[in-house]
Amino acid sequence: MIVVVDALNRHLFSDILDEMFLLRGRVFGGRLGWEVDVKDGREIDQFDSLDPVYVIGLDDEGHVVSCVRALQTTGPHMLSDVFQVLLDGEPPLRSSQIWESTRFCVDTERLTRDGTMKGVSQATCELMIGSLEYCRDAGVTDIVTVIDPVMNRVLKRSDNAPYDYLGSTHPMGKVPAMAALLDCSDERIDRVRAFSGIHHDVMASEEDVLALRAGLRAPMAA
Repeated sequence: MIVVVDALNRHLFSDILDEMFLLRGRVFGGRLGWEVDVKDGREIDQFDSLDPVYVIGLDDEGHVVSCVRALQTTGPHMLSDVFQVLLDGEPPLRSSQIWESTRFCVDTERLTRDGTMKGVSQATCELMIGSLEYCRDAGVTDIVTVIDPVMNRVLKRSDNAPYDYLGSTHPMGKVPAMAALLDCSDERIDRVRAFSGIHHDVMASEEDVLALRAGLRAPMAA
């Protein structure tokens, strides 16, 4: 299930955000080796103070298993302020209808506890669907995102390939990175749903998420 956390409801989901930052620390500071600031296990940067939108995936138990951050390109964002080298001197895209998607990651450790990659694939596709549908409904026409070659292959395999790229590929930490463009169209969403077999509404209500997390925090009966 997917929950969207923004400036209006983040006070309800501080525990989910904390778990998300821990996941980002393990993925970007650990596995990928990106040059990011990790404090107390949490990866948080200056763009998290700009009231971005977080699209977060939860498993059936209520644990955070995936996340992505969306930020308007009309103000500061990573491609304009951190990853300028990827643009090869070209100016960054700026439009109220183009949003930047960054920090896309999944909890591969939790999702492979059954010994298969099925959970990773489903969580990845569910997060893609949730983020694309959120952006579409918010009037966003296109997403610009910084990805590595592995994520680029994941997008292509899930029938969600970028329609274009900006600049060129450059080394970032242990892996190279590139800037890619995706449209937020019904056709793209339908392709990902068809590939993954996910046809239900992936969005959870705030009430359902709060109830699920309350059960997660409840002490075990003796």
